[in-house]
Amino acid sequence: MGDLGNQFAAFSKFGDSKSDGKNITLTQIDKWLKQAQVFDKKLTTTDTGIEFGKLKAKVIDFKTFNQFLDSLAKAKSIPVDEIKNKLVNCGAPGTPNTTQAVHVGGVDRLTDTSKYTGTHKERFDESGKGKGIAGREDRADDSGYVSNYKGKDTYDKTHPKN
Repeated sequence: MGDLGNQFAAFSKFGDSKSDGKNITLTQIDKWLKQAQVFDKKLTTTDTGIEFGKLKAKVIDFKTFNQFLDSLAKAKSIPVDEIKNKLVNCGAPGTPNTTQAVHVGGVDRLTDTSKYTGTHKERFDESGKGKGIAGREDRADDSGYVSNYKGKDTYDKTHPKN
């Protein structure tokens, strides 16, 4: 099974940047079995831990891995070829079929700055771009006029000098 050997090397490097692909840990085996959907009510991580513990090693090579699979399959009355087939066909190591971010409904409504009210409304311009510090702080008007006075700079126009 050359494909199983390639998968073994790939999963032995998965999560361990220092690995050369020749040895694998129990944690990496469990990740591999989980991705291959081998675990069910009959076979669990506890079972793999028990069988791995019998080997009295922290890491195992490919030959020992095959012995581990044979022992595991025999203990759980599962055909070893069925397990190996799932391990070969599970794809590259990673997290396939992960949940993607949803951008509908509530998310769009909550991130639409045109619907903001109160002080939050002041933090964004018409296009939805943030105003920065001007949108977060009330700047004091030091012009000498009373707040909300609409006629600023109009006195000279209404009262011409003689």
